[in-house]
Amino acid sequence: MIECFLTDAEGTTHQIPEPQPGCWVNVVAPTADEQAMLHDQLGVVPEFLRSALDDEESSHVDFDDDTRQTLVIIDCPFVEDEREAEDPTMTQYDTHPLAVLVLPEEDIIVTLSLRENPTVKDFTSRYIFHMNTHQRMRLLLGIFLRVAQRYLLYLRNINRQFIKNEKALQKSLANEDLIKMLGLEKSLVYFSTSLKADEATLVRINSGRSLKLYEDDKDLLEDVFIEIRQAIEMCTIYSNILNGTMDTYGNVIANNMNIVMRTLTIVAIVLALPTIVFSFYGMNVEQLPFIMSPLFPLALSVVAVAVAIFVMQRMKPFK
Repeated sequence: MIECFLTDAEGTTHQIPEPQPGCWVNVVAPTADEQAMLHDQLGVVPEFLRSALDDEESSHVDFDDDTRQTLVIIDCPFVEDEREAEDPTMTQYDTHPLAVLVLPEEDIIVTLSLRENPTVKDFTSRYIFHMNTHQRMRLLLGIFLRVAQRYLLYLRNINRQFIKNEKALQKSLANEDLIKMLGLEKSLVYFSTSLKADEATLVRINSGRSLKLYEDDKDLLEDVFIEIRQAIEMCTIYSNILNGTMDTYGNVIANNMNIVMRTLTIVAIVLALPTIVFSFYGMNVEQLPFIMSPLFPLALSVVAVAVAIFVMQRMKPFK
């Protein structure tokens, strides 16, 4: 799917049928014909096109000296597909790249992704009247800012799910709740890796070597830095809390297992003592005391069991 948007002389942004100088071209899951159009009509560098269509591409900035084209890859947060999640009943998150191509000779900016991006969708619907397609750098930073804010939104959702699962685990250590914690931990790992890569991309943009920065853009860039670093800090805090909580529950499970094993050992010892006593008296041995009295083995077994229970109670229990 290809959509083209252009801001006219009156400052109104509207959709146009074909790309033209000064427009923004939004491409989602391009077909082979659409990829050929990007290469033939817009002159997108083939290497940039391959990188933009790689779903495993990490965030970075690349510049082509011959065409002066710039490729910016932004790692964006996504709600994970239910078919890929550990627990379909819980919201989990992943990251996927969004490619932004700046074509100065054609005076066009292109966004390209393999799946519909909620951040870009916001720009094509809610924020379309607040952007200017001729200000390519400002549009790029605006998308970056919305991506950072979406990270913060999803991180708050992860924290709420974590608190809910923690309360459930305090009542019962169910496997389902532990699996949910694993899904949250995986989401935080994805976010942490992508946020650090996005921050490195912003540092590269801030250098001004690949993209020209204007004075008005520096304030917006600083806002993006603040949001990204806040998201990194939140992600680090939540990861540390989640890891500490999982370690604590792991120790609780191990301690419960020790208590169960200790109880089973006590039961085994208590049951073994009468067996040992009656085994002696069941042998063909005449020298055993009170061999003719059937009550003596029983009394001896009771005394042995009582002594064993007393010794076990004096031992320091697990807490």
